Amino acid sequence: MAEQEYPMTAEGKQKLEAELEKLKTVTRKEVVERIKIARSFGDLSENSEYESAKDEQSFVESRIATIENMLHYAKVVDSNAVANDEVSVGKTVTFVEDGETDEESYTIVGAAESDPMSGKISNESPIAKALLGKHTGEKVSIATPAGSMDVTITKVAG
Repeated sequence: MAEQEYPMTAEGKQKLEAELEKLKTVTRKEVVERIKIARSFGDLSENSEYESAKDEQSFVESRIATIENMLHYAKVVDSNAVANDEVSVGKTVTFVEDGETDEESYTIVGAAESDPMSGKISNESPIAKALLGKHTGEKVSIATPAGSMDVTITKVAG
């Protein structure tokens, strides 16, 4: 069975590597120290500090495993390998919805580095899926949970 690939930008991969390093070298040690201190309080059955520290340890170890898996199957996308006006992972696409005048811009990134609040949308999102592979000037119909919208791509950069 083939493992899932995780497309991402070089910047996104670097951020994941930095997060992994911090989790392994700093956060993991801090949690172990919290557990050690909480154990010294005595009865573990009613020790909320101990339970909290163990929960945090579980979260940290899970996150480490997730990031290691993502990095192992990472596929760094070179947006320069596609045409300048073609929408791809790593590029910023600007479009205007038919009947509107305001433009919207999004940078398409891998799911691991998605941050919609800062304009970075996952390549797996409905908007990105509809736009990927399209070119400046093309009209695209985007099916979203709120309904379909028709847009025209005005610019592709990156």
